[in-house]
Order: sequence, then structure tokens, then C-alpha cells
Amino acid sequence: MAINFLYPKFEVIRNQDRCISCRVCERQCANEVHYYNEESKVMLSDESKCVCCHRCVSLCPTKALKIVKTDHTFRPHSSWNSEVIEDIYRQAETGGVLLSSMGNPKEYPVYFDKMLINASQVTNPSIDPLREPMETRVSLGKKNIDIERDENGKIVDNLPPQIKLEVPIMFSAMSYGSISYNAHESLARAAKELGIVYNTGEGGLHEDFYQYGKHTIVQVASGRFGVHKEYLNAGCAVEIKMGQGAKPGIGGHLPGEKVGEDISKTRMIPKGSDAISPAPHHDIYSIEDLRQLVFSLKEATNYTKPVIVKISAVHNVAAIASGIARSGADIIAIDGFRGGTGAAPTRIRDNVGIPIELALASVDERLRAEGIRNNVSLVVGGSIRSSADIVKAIALGADAVYIATSALMALGCHLCRNCQSGLCNWGIATQREDLVRRLNPNLGYKRVVNLINAWTHEIKEMMGGMGINSIESLKGNRLMLRGVGLNEKELEILGIKHAGE
Repeated sequence: MAINFLYPKFEVIRNQDRCISCRVCERQCANEVHYYNEESKVMLSDESKCVCCHRCVSLCPTKALKIVKTDHTFRPHSSWNSEVIEDIYRQAETGGVLLSSMGNPKEYPVYFDKMLINASQVTNPSIDPLREPMETRVSLGKKNIDIERDENGKIVDNLPPQIKLEVPIMFSAMSYGSISYNAHESLARAAKELGIVYNTGEGGLHEDFYQYGKHTIVQVASGRFGVHKEYLNAGCAVEIKMGQGAKPGIGGHLPGEKVGEDISKTRMIPKGSDAISPAPHHDIYSIEDLRQLVFSLKEATNYTKPVIVKISAVHNVAAIASGIARSGADIIAIDGFRGGTGAAPTRIRDNVGIPIELALASVDERLRAEGIRNNVSLVVGGSIRSSADIVKAIALGADAVYIATSALMALGCHLCRNCQSGLCNWGIATQREDLVRRLNPNLGYKRVVNLINAWTHEIKEMMGGMGINSIESLKGNRLMLRGVGLNEKELEILGIKHAGE
């Protein structure tokens, strides 16, 4: 018998005095952690299968359960810590690439947490958002046009196609396949009610969701899954996915076991077949090639929809964005290295890419310096966790932000980082019918709406505190930010001063 070198990461603590053996935990755990011992008449647990999703804890009627991190340890070593050792054991046993989901868990700097927001005092009075109007609406798209007026002096709306948002927030790309039908429905309904948009991801658009087209961004990735003329014309915008923050330079892979009847039809691939997106688009090897696809998509949609190009935050992102701004794209989306994912090679997720804050600041500065900032709008994502992150991102130069993990958490995600297994106990990152049913879209979308409404209120409060009554006045206004604990180079790239200056 082979030796198992790995000790369970979590321990299930069961209070036998409270446990009534109702077996709810057994029925609710897709990982088969809990089981009933007929001989002893008690519930037991196989802790090696626990992913700490808290489903059993949340639904236990007597609160007899809790999950704790194991205190099992290896001898301390600054280089060879327990995580490194355990990863080596896993690869030595399987010979495979380690896969992980959700965002980068490493303790890299979060620059949003090292920036503070300015506030008005006596000479520049603050604004009370409860009594005075605060403008949070934004339009995303090209703005490099001259103002025209009609014979009555009124401004003529001559803007190219725009995405119009009531608040500068969009739900980022998550494909049907990586998340469930019910999760997609929840996001689509929330987007409609909030007056914002959600992104299909690279999995095509389910026929049931065409009704939300005005609030949908349809994505074109390297695999071209589910892409056809009706699909392109169904949404309010088309996004070309060149990169993703959690796995820069890496393609996508949806295992065949997740490709059921609905997903097969939506993605236009055989049932049960792996959906593999190549790392590069095989028709794009230059900005000129990208420009050809941009205008092909505009042609297919009769020039009525803005085209977004999504890229990963990497070291030369400013130069890349400069080329994209000249390619004919209307919007650039930049995804930082802390961005979530359904599955990515662990080493890629944890070691490739750069923080979104630095990427955003450098891109905004480069486009301004070249006089082409109005050629495109900038959208950023990659672990946007709160309304404060949104305010700081806009002050650094973003027009709007993408959120994904926080929206999934509003739906019930407990960040157990087991999405790649397809056994999501909360019905989000799964295609198993019995698990999908656990997420009720009628309740889920309301939770997402509540989250965004709460954030919108906080954004208005922070803007009012700065003496600003419009998102447009905040955009790129780096005077409203101050750094804490940052070195000179970091402050230089971010384009902000240190606190106290």
C-alpha cells in the first residue's frame, strides 16, 4: 500500500452532544465528507475530502459543526514551507500540473490597501449625497470627436456606439460551463435591474438569455465557442479576449464531463468533448491582425456596438494598450494578476502578471502622454473587493471596473477554491443538476443587486466627502489619492503623492 504523505488541510469538529444524526451534512456535501456509521449510530467525517466550503456548517440545524484549519505541521523552514512540500508530494504522486481556482492567494502587495482617499474640509466643502444630486452614470466607448450643435444650439449626439451604465461597475466574463445556468441567470437579471451589464465569457450565450441582450457583453475568445452572427448582434458590445489576469498567456479548458446537452448546444461543440481555447488567437500575431478582427466584428454588427479588447496586466501593458487604442477598439479591459478563475495552472496563477493598480496607472499615463486617451475607455478588473477599490481605480484612470468574485460571493460562494472539480456545493461553479438547483436565481439576483446598491451608496458618500459630484470629475484625478508605506518608484508609477504631502 502506497504511503499518503498528505495530511488533511481541514478538520471537521463535530459536537456529538448537539448532533442529532439528521444527515443533512451528508446529503449536502458533494465531496462526500460526511457519512453515517450504522454500527455506532453516529455521523463521521472523511476530512481528507473537505474543501472548507462551509455548506454543512451553514445548514446544520443544531450548529453541531465547524471547520478548522489543521495544526498539523512540518519542521519550520523559510524556503521549504508546508505549501511547497505538499505541492511536491502531489506532483510526485500524480505527475500532473497543479490546478487551482479563484484568485492569487499569495501575500503580494495589494496597492489599493496602501492608498488613502482625500477628503474636503473648510476651503473645498464636501457634498451631502442625500440632499444633492450625485452623477454615477458613465458611457464607455470612443470620445475623440468634436462637439457639434444643431441650429438651435443644442449638442448633437454624434458619439460612436457606447455602453451606458448607471454605475461604473460591470460583471466580468464567466462562461456558461465554468459557472452554472442559475448563476448566469442571477447575474443577467441583476445587470438588468441595476442598469449595468454582464459578460458571457467565452462559452457563448444560452438562448434563454438573449432577452437580456441590452445588458450583455458577448465575448469572442480564441476557441470561438458559440460565436455566430446572431450571437454577436445579441449583446450591447463585443469583447475580444486576448488574455486573462489569472493566467496570462494561457488558453482555456472546459473538461468534457462539464459539456452537457445545453452547453454543447450553446458552445456549438460535441457533447462530452473538451472545450480547449488555444493560448493565442491563431489569426492574431500583431496589432494589424487585431485591427482586422476588430473591424470584422464591427462589420458583422453594422458598426452599432463598441468592441472591447481584454488583455492581462503584464510588464509591457502600456505599450500593448497603446497599440490597441490605435487598432480601432473602443474599450480596453485590463485584468490584473489577482483575478479569479474557474481553473488555472497553480504556478501561472501565482507567479505570472502584475498588480492591476500599477498596470492601470501606467496605461492611463501612456495614453494621456500620447494624446490618445479619448480614443478608448479603460475598464479594469482583478480582485475589485469593495466600493473603496472602485473609487481608487477610477481616480487612477479607469472609466469603470469589472467584478466577478465579489458578485459570486454575493450569490453564496465561500471561496473554497475548488471550482475546478465541478463539485460546487453552492450551485455556482458546477453543472451537476442537483447542485445547480441549490442556487435559486430569484434570491440570488436580489443579493447581487443589494451588494451593488450598497456599493453605489458608498461611492456617492466618498465622492461627496471629496467635494466631487460626478464620476467624470473623479476619473484620473490622482490628487485625490495618497500613498502609505510605498517607495518612491511605486509612487512614481501610480502617479500619486505620499500621505502628508
